[in-house]
Amino acid sequence: MATTDDQVERVRALVASIPPGRVATYGDIAAAAGLSTPRTVGWIMRTDAADLPWHRVIGAAGKPAAHLADRQLRLLAAEGVPIREGRVNLRAARFPFG
Repeated sequence: MATTDDQVERVRALVASIPPGRVATYGDIAAAAGLSTPRTVGWIMRTDAADLPWHRVIGAAGKPAAHLADRQLRLLAAEGVPIREGRVNLRAARFPFG
């Protein structure tokens, strides 16, 4: 099933709503957007997120993507996100979508 423009815009709006110092997982965003899989969020983030706070979206284990890890963790740390041994403390930093 193809991703619709409406789904892309919902994901973009959710990512844009994550405040500094907080994070959300791909799964959190997929659930809030009504998508069936976090992979759709990943695809949207890879193709249409340059103008979004992309660094606030992480994997379910609290780890950033390997190819972005240094930059993403640096940006998150600058916002005060608690990080230990390369992982975000999701319990402390996870943003609850309404």
